[in-house]
Amino acid sequence: MRGIEIDTVEIDEGGELPDWQDVDLVVAMGGPMGAYDEADHPWLTGEKQWIAQAVRAGKPYLGVCLGAQLLAASLGAKVSTGPMPEVGVLPVKLTAEGRADPVFSALGESLQALQWHGDTFDVPAGGVHLGSSAAYRNQAFRFGKVAYGVQFHVEVTHQMLSEWQHVPAYRESARSALGESGFESLASAFGSASSSMAASAITLCNGWLDHCRLTSNR
Repeated sequence: MRGIEIDTVEIDEGGELPDWQDVDLVVAMGGPMGAYDEADHPWLTGEKQWIAQAVRAGKPYLGVCLGAQLLAASLGAKVSTGPMPEVGVLPVKLTAEGRADPVFSALGESLQALQWHGDTFDVPAGGVHLGSSAAYRNQAFRFGKVAYGVQFHVEVTHQMLSEWQHVPAYRESARSALGESGFESLASAFGSASSSMAASAITLCNGWLDHCRLTSNR
Protein backbone atom coordinates (compact mmCIF):
# COMPACT_ATOMS: atom_id res chain seq x y z
CA MET A 1 0.00 0.00 0.00
CA ARG A 2 1.41 3.39 -1.03
CA GLY A 3 4.73 1.68 -1.70
CA ILE A 4 5.37 1.32 2.04
CA GLU A 5 7.63 -1.55 3.09
CA ILE A 6 6.49 -2.99 6.44
CA ASP A 7 9.02 -4.40 8.89
CA THR A 8 7.24 -6.18 11.76
CA VAL A 9 9.05 -6.41 15.10
CA GLU A 10 7.59 -8.54 17.92
CA ILE A 11 9.63 -7.42 20.88
CA ASP A 12 7.78 -9.72 23.29
CA GLU A 13 8.93 -12.64 21.12
CA GLY A 14 12.57 -11.60 21.18
CA GLY A 15 12.57 -9.23 18.20
CA GLU A 16 15.05 -6.36 18.23
CA LEU A 17 14.16 -2.74 17.57
CA PRO A 18 15.95 -1.11 14.64
CA ASP A 19 17.78 2.18 14.89
CA TRP A 20 14.89 4.65 15.12
CA GLN A 21 16.73 6.99 12.76
CA ASP A 22 16.35 4.38 10.00
CA VAL A 23 12.55 4.21 10.40
CA ASP A 24 10.11 6.42 8.46
CA LEU A 25 6.86 5.59 10.30
CA VAL A 26 6.04 3.72 13.52
CA VAL A 27 2.82 1.80 14.18
CA ALA A 28 2.65 0.28 17.68
CA MET A 29 -0.18 -2.15 18.41
CA GLY A 30 -1.78 -3.66 21.50
CA GLY A 31 -0.91 -6.42 23.92
CA PRO A 32 -2.13 -8.05 27.15
CA MET A 33 0.53 -6.44 29.35
CA GLY A 34 0.49 -2.98 30.87
CA ALA A 35 2.89 -0.22 29.87
CA TYR A 36 4.11 -0.26 33.50
CA ASP A 37 4.85 -4.01 33.64
CA GLU A 38 8.65 -3.76 33.32
CA ALA A 39 9.17 -6.30 36.13
CA ASP A 40 7.50 -9.04 34.10
CA HIS A 41 8.45 -7.64 30.69
CA PRO A 42 11.87 -5.94 30.93
CA TRP A 43 11.85 -5.09 27.20
CA LEU A 44 9.23 -2.43 27.90
CA THR A 45 11.91 -0.16 29.37
CA GLY A 46 13.94 -0.13 26.17
CA GLU A 47 10.86 0.21 23.98
CA LYS A 48 9.65 3.29 25.85
CA GLN A 49 13.08 4.89 25.60
CA TRP A 50 13.11 4.14 21.87
CA ILE A 51 9.63 5.66 21.40
CA ALA A 52 10.56 8.79 23.35
CA GLN A 53 13.66 9.38 21.24
CA ALA A 54 11.86 8.77 17.95
CA VAL A 55 8.77 10.85 18.74
CA ARG A 56 10.66 13.78 20.24
CA ALA A 57 12.75 13.82 17.07
CA GLY A 58 9.55 14.13 15.01
CA LYS A 59 9.13 10.57 13.72
CA PRO A 60 5.49 9.81 12.77
CA TYR A 61 3.90 7.43 15.29
CA LEU A 62 0.49 5.79 15.54
CA GLY A 63 -0.16 3.83 18.74
CA VAL A 64 -3.21 1.63 19.30
CA CYS A 65 -4.36 0.58 22.81
CA LEU A 66 -1.08 -0.50 24.47
CA GLY A 67 0.71 1.45 21.73
CA ALA A 68 -1.08 4.62 22.89
CA GLN A 69 -0.27 3.88 26.53
CA LEU A 70 3.40 3.34 25.64
CA LEU A 71 3.44 6.67 23.82
CA ALA A 72 2.00 8.44 26.87
CA ALA A 73 4.37 6.67 29.28
CA SER A 74 7.42 7.34 27.11
CA LEU A 75 6.61 11.06 27.27
CA GLY A 76 6.36 11.07 31.06
CA ALA A 77 2.60 10.67 31.52
CA LYS A 78 0.99 8.31 34.03
CA VAL A 79 -0.41 4.97 32.83
CA SER A 80 -2.48 2.97 35.31
CA THR A 81 -5.29 0.49 35.82
CA GLY A 82 -8.65 2.13 35.15
CA PRO A 83 -11.74 2.07 37.37
CA MET A 84 -13.38 -0.68 35.28
CA PRO A 85 -12.81 -2.62 32.07
CA GLU A 86 -14.20 -0.97 28.96
CA VAL A 87 -15.29 -3.69 26.53
CA GLY A 88 -17.72 -3.35 23.63
CA VAL A 89 -18.58 -1.31 20.59
CA LEU A 90 -18.99 2.17 22.04
CA PRO A 91 -18.99 5.78 20.87
CA VAL A 92 -15.93 8.00 21.07
CA LYS A 93 -16.72 11.71 21.04
CA LEU A 94 -14.15 14.12 19.67
CA THR A 95 -13.10 17.16 21.66
CA ALA A 96 -13.03 20.63 20.11
CA GLU A 97 -9.33 20.04 19.48
CA GLY A 98 -10.14 16.68 17.88
CA ARG A 99 -12.70 18.25 15.56
CA ALA A 100 -10.04 20.76 14.48
CA ASP A 101 -7.21 18.23 14.19
CA PRO A 102 -5.74 17.71 10.69
CA VAL A 103 -6.29 13.94 10.97
CA PHE A 104 -9.26 13.47 13.31
CA SER A 105 -11.41 16.23 11.82
CA ALA A 106 -12.39 13.92 8.94
CA LEU A 107 -14.11 11.57 11.43
CA GLY A 108 -16.92 13.99 12.31
CA GLU A 109 -18.01 14.69 15.87
CA SER A 110 -17.99 11.04 17.01
CA LEU A 111 -17.32 7.48 15.86
CA GLN A 112 -18.18 3.95 16.90
CA ALA A 113 -15.13 2.04 18.11
CA LEU A 114 -14.22 -1.36 19.53
CA GLN A 115 -13.02 -0.99 23.11
CA TRP A 116 -11.17 -3.74 24.97
CA HIS A 117 -8.96 -2.44 27.76
CA GLY A 118 -8.65 -2.02 31.51
CA ASP A 119 -5.82 0.49 31.66
CA THR A 120 -5.81 4.20 30.98
CA PHE A 121 -3.32 7.02 30.51
CA ASP A 122 -2.92 10.72 31.15
CA VAL A 123 -2.29 13.00 28.19
CA PRO A 124 1.41 13.94 28.39
CA ALA A 125 2.53 17.51 28.90
CA GLY A 126 2.40 19.28 25.56
CA GLY A 127 -0.07 16.72 24.16
CA VAL A 128 -3.44 17.58 22.63
CA HIS A 129 -6.54 15.76 23.92
CA LEU A 130 -8.59 14.57 20.93
CA GLY A 131 -11.34 12.22 22.11
CA SER A 132 -13.28 10.75 25.05
CA SER A 133 -15.76 7.98 25.82
CA ALA A 134 -18.38 7.84 28.57
CA ALA A 135 -16.16 5.64 30.76
CA TYR A 136 -12.70 6.94 29.91
CA ARG A 137 -11.87 10.59 29.32
CA ASN A 138 -8.63 9.95 27.47
CA GLN A 139 -9.31 8.02 24.27
CA ALA A 140 -7.04 9.81 21.80
CA PHE A 141 -4.27 12.39 21.78
CA ARG A 142 -1.62 13.95 19.59
CA PHE A 143 1.92 14.90 20.52
CA GLY A 144 3.79 17.23 18.22
CA LYS A 145 2.59 17.20 14.63
CA VAL A 146 2.59 13.52 13.67
CA ALA A 147 2.49 11.32 16.81
CA TYR A 148 -0.97 9.96 17.67
CA GLY A 149 -2.30 7.53 20.26
CA VAL A 150 -5.77 5.93 20.32
CA GLN A 151 -7.09 3.80 23.17
CA PHE A 152 -9.68 2.08 20.98
CA HIS A 153 -9.01 -0.60 18.37
CA VAL A 154 -9.10 0.35 14.68
CA GLU A 155 -7.37 -2.75 13.31
CA VAL A 156 -9.85 -5.53 14.08
CA THR A 157 -11.50 -7.44 11.22
CA HIS A 158 -14.16 -10.16 11.20
CA GLN A 159 -11.41 -12.75 10.75
CA MET A 160 -9.43 -11.45 13.70
CA LEU A 161 -12.46 -11.42 15.97
CA SER A 162 -13.31 -14.96 14.87
CA GLU A 163 -9.81 -16.07 15.83
CA TRP A 164 -10.01 -14.31 19.18
CA GLN A 165 -13.02 -16.37 20.22
CA HIS A 166 -10.73 -19.41 20.45
CA VAL A 167 -8.33 -17.69 22.86
CA PRO A 168 -9.40 -18.65 26.41
CA ALA A 169 -8.04 -15.46 27.97
CA TYR A 170 -10.05 -13.31 25.54
CA ARG A 171 -13.25 -15.26 26.13
CA GLU A 172 -12.78 -14.95 29.89
CA SER A 173 -12.11 -11.22 29.60
CA ALA A 174 -15.32 -10.73 27.61
CA ARG A 175 -17.30 -12.92 30.03
CA SER A 176 -15.96 -11.00 33.03
CA ALA A 177 -16.88 -7.63 31.51
CA LEU A 178 -20.12 -8.49 29.70
CA GLY A 179 -21.56 -11.65 31.29
CA GLU A 180 -21.72 -15.32 30.38
CA SER A 181 -22.36 -14.68 26.68
CA GLY A 182 -19.93 -11.79 26.63
CA PHE A 183 -17.96 -12.76 23.56
CA GLU A 184 -21.10 -13.56 21.58
CA SER A 185 -22.68 -10.20 22.43
CA LEU A 186 -19.43 -8.43 21.55
CA ALA A 187 -19.26 -10.24 18.21
CA SER A 188 -22.88 -9.31 17.47
CA ALA A 189 -22.26 -5.63 18.20
CA PHE A 190 -19.10 -5.73 16.11
CA GLY A 191 -21.01 -7.22 13.17
CA SER A 192 -23.66 -4.52 13.33
CA ALA A 193 -21.12 -1.69 13.38
CA SER A 194 -18.31 -3.22 11.31
CA SER A 195 -18.95 -1.17 8.17
CA SER A 196 -18.95 2.10 10.07
CA MET A 197 -15.85 1.15 12.06
CA ALA A 198 -13.97 0.03 8.95
CA ALA A 199 -14.76 3.34 7.25
CA SER A 200 -13.48 5.25 10.30
CA ALA A 201 -10.32 3.13 10.40
CA ILE A 202 -9.60 3.78 6.72
CA THR A 203 -10.26 7.50 7.17
CA LEU A 204 -8.00 7.67 10.22
CA CYS A 205 -5.10 5.72 8.72
CA ASN A 206 -5.22 7.43 5.33
CA GLY A 207 -5.53 10.82 7.01
CA TRP A 208 -2.51 10.12 9.20
CA LEU A 209 -0.41 8.95 6.25
CA ASP A 210 -1.42 11.96 4.16
CA HIS A 211 -0.68 14.31 7.05
CA CYS A 212 2.73 12.72 7.60
CA ARG A 213 3.58 13.15 3.91
CA LEU A 214 2.44 16.77 3.83
CA THR A 215 4.30 17.57 7.04
CA SER A 216 7.52 15.98 5.79
CA ASN A 217 7.36 18.08 2.59
CA ARG A 218 7.20 21.40 4.43
